[in-house]
Amino acid sequence: MNTELKSKVDEITKYLDDQKCRDINVIDVETRCSWADVFVIATVNSVGHLRGVSHNLWSVLNDLGLDVNNRHKTPAGDGWELIDCNSIVIHLMSEELREFYSLEKLWKETDK
Repeated sequence: MNTELKSKVDEITKYLDDQKCRDINVIDVETRCSWADVFVIATVNSVGHLRGVSHNLWSVLNDLGLDVNNRHKTPAGDGWELIDCNSIVIHLMSEELREFYSLEKLWKETDK
């Protein structure tokens, strides 16, 4: 991960931590994925928390100069918001959905 990208990811994770998101995880997928370099995954406490975090995240992303490909006013009420910023993809998930989909297991490095 290059320095500029790492700096942006660090700012995003700091914001998520400040907003009381839990279990924030950064996965470098650059060598395994053609459409993204980094996944940022965080657990939210409720759908209301999800909406608040994602709504305020837009200004952070704008300040970082990141374009968002899937911007919409209201996150879905299903407990998972995917925010596609081209090289950075942010997953805000309820605990139940995060456990069910296990993105970390799906994208973990494997021994060659």
